[in-house]
Amino acid sequence: MEKDNFADGKPRRSQVVDLPKSTSGAARISNMAELGRMSIEEMAERRIVYPGMPNKEVLNTFRELRTQLLKLGGNSNMVIMVTSLADKAGTSFISTNLGAVFALDKTKTALLIDCNLYDPSLEKLLDVEPDYGLTDYLAEEKLDVNDIIYATGIPRLRVVPVGTHTEVGAEYFSSARMAGFIENLKTRYPDRYLILDAPPIGVSAEARILTELSDLVVLVVPYGRVNEAQVAAAVDTIGEDRLAGIIFNN
Repeated sequence: MEKDNFADGKPRRSQVVDLPKSTSGAARISNMAELGRMSIEEMAERRIVYPGMPNKEVLNTFRELRTQLLKLGGNSNMVIMVTSLADKAGTSFISTNLGAVFALDKTKTALLIDCNLYDPSLEKLLDVEPDYGLTDYLAEEKLDVNDIIYATGIPRLRVVPVGTHTEVGAEYFSSARMAGFIENLKTRYPDRYLILDAPPIGVSAEARILTELSDLVVLVVPYGRVNEAQVAAAVDTIGEDRLAGIIFNN
């Protein structure tokens, strides 16, 4: 259930408290509170897919991506990293909409985790200023996982913002606490799909570290901004066993 935050008399999307692990999947999902549900206009403004949207091609493209990822993952929940070869390549757009399309399925939940310390953007899904985020959790052992998970206003979609401690990302992401965090979130519920919005793999140690924590990696290639050798190098870094596919984004 989510904690209320009615400072100005209006419901706001705030932190989420997970139900006990023993709670069945169907019961847990049906009991997820959805305060301050995002309107169609808000979703359109943020370029988030939704049922009934005018551009059916975009919606169906993300549905097909979901289908292919589920096949690759054996229809089990998984950790999916979305990375790129350059800044501003559209990884947050891809990450957000993968999360949204997974959450369209009423038997599944999605959790977006902002791991892009250099260009965080998932806070745009919130209508509150987050108190804590991922790097705060990694830096401060007093924090609990529930302190950094926020409702988005999109049913069954949650987000972990990047946090305020962004100065030593590589050290945070290679820590045992980070590995335990990912493993806990993945194994706690079999219907939960984790999507990591990562920095470019070609220029950051953080992305290479996060690859090791992921089951599958989606590589976003900005159209006309990189060459074939750069793509090949990124594929080699990711490894063919983890590479889910390449998305050319214009």
